[in-house]
Amino acid sequence: MAANTKSTNGGSKRVMRYNRWGYIFLLPFFIVFVVFQLIPLATTIYNSFFENYRSGLKQIGPNFIGFANYAKILASPDLWKYISNTLIMWLIGFVPQILISLLLAAWFTDPSLELKGKRFFKTVIYLPNLIMASAFAMLFFTLFADGGPVNSMLMQMGLIHQPFKFFSNTGATRSLVGFMNFIMWTGNTTILLMAGMMGIDPTLFEAAEVDGATAGQIFRRITLPLLRPILVYVLITSLIGGLQMFDVPQILTNGSGDPARNTMTMVMWLNKHLYSKNYGMGGALSVLMFLLTGILSILVFHVTGNDEKTDR
Repeated sequence: MAANTKSTNGGSKRVMRYNRWGYIFLLPFFIVFVVFQLIPLATTIYNSFFENYRSGLKQIGPNFIGFANYAKILASPDLWKYISNTLIMWLIGFVPQILISLLLAAWFTDPSLELKGKRFFKTVIYLPNLIMASAFAMLFFTLFADGGPVNSMLMQMGLIHQPFKFFSNTGATRSLVGFMNFIMWTGNTTILLMAGMMGIDPTLFEAAEVDGATAGQIFRRITLPLLRPILVYVLITSLIGGLQMFDVPQILTNGSGDPARNTMTMVMWLNKHLYSKNYGMGGALSVLMFLLTGILSILVFHVTGNDEKTDR
């Protein structure tokens, strides 16, 4: 009995020593999380309850004003305008992105097609994701400028007789922002959907073919339902990224959100508050964006991803 007790105690001590190393390796993550995420989050929430801005050379505050900053933002018509701007430009890029990604993923994972050069095309599709968004925006700003190559080509082809002002047209500017987001993120979405499709049991497809199902029926009845977790993940992460849209419209419109502020996003509005040293309004707007992102993400999850509850 004494020997068994000693061996048990020795084993538990060794397990504790191994566990200690696990906690040590996790420590850097927690330190980074606390310093760069938790403390800034708490500071932002704290600042949102204060009047704290600079008027010329005079510093106003910090003075505690409670929820006055939140009330001012919610009462502003700009809030709903900028929310709609952000969501519209996100949808312009996301809808074709998910459709093209589903098509490409189905092609690349279908062994019956025997496509040649799959690795090359996968690399080409993913390459735009590696380019900095700011560099991408500068490229498009140059291409679609009044005297840029696109206008020159259209005039030489006789399609237009004078330069088309892309950045003075709301539809054209929004479409360019959405198109850039579409190009940059289609490769990443395609890779995720390909991973999901390759994880589906191939015997399901074989059984469906034996039963006489067409390729379209197999895709609708087998592939799409089994891809739902990946699709929900892509939708939620894309929505979060869309609400944080900043660099592309900021550079494309020189931070003005023109024409008529119809390309001004929520983060661009937040940047204007921070640039003018209005930390109280900036903090309140950050908290409201955090709540909006959480509410929309939970709503999307419950609308598209609650099939587990219904199956039970």
